[in-house]
Amino acid sequence: MQKLQWIQHKIYSREALARECNVWRATGKKLVFTNGCFDILHHGHLVLLAEAASHGNILIMGLNTDSSVQRLKGPERPLTHEQDRAFQVASMLCVDAVCLFDEDTPEELIKLVKPDVLVKGGDYTIDKIVGADYVINNGGRVEIIPFVAGYSTTSIIDRIKKL
Repeated sequence: MQKLQWIQHKIYSREALARECNVWRATGKKLVFTNGCFDILHHGHLVLLAEAASHGNILIMGLNTDSSVQRLKGPERPLTHEQDRAFQVASMLCVDAVCLFDEDTPEELIKLVKPDVLVKGGDYTIDKIVGADYVINNGGRVEIIPFVAGYSTTSIIDRIKKL
């Protein structure tokens, strides 16, 4: 279990993430931010994270807490506990930091991170991306990664229910 501590070290509190972002920025790193529920990690999530990472040096993932997921997706969600979801995402080599957020949107976390690049999936348009205006107004950019058809947590849950 000792060998897995590198994963736990990638899961940050807001305060620790703010300090680390300052260090990364001071050393010339380009910060990339994306977010989501990631209830059942699937192919579409993996593509999004890998593509997001390619837009900078440091990929920061904002992850909805369990209560935030319930408010957004309903009382039967999430299927996977927030600490397990955070561990799964943090275990990916392309992800440098994971931070949970309890709000319905990641706006406050985006303002804390001050990313150079904000990334969302192709199921969003720029006018629907929370924090896009903030990032653009502060000299950053927004990237939309094409949606991977056929992969969604809801469709996976529906398929399992039919079994």
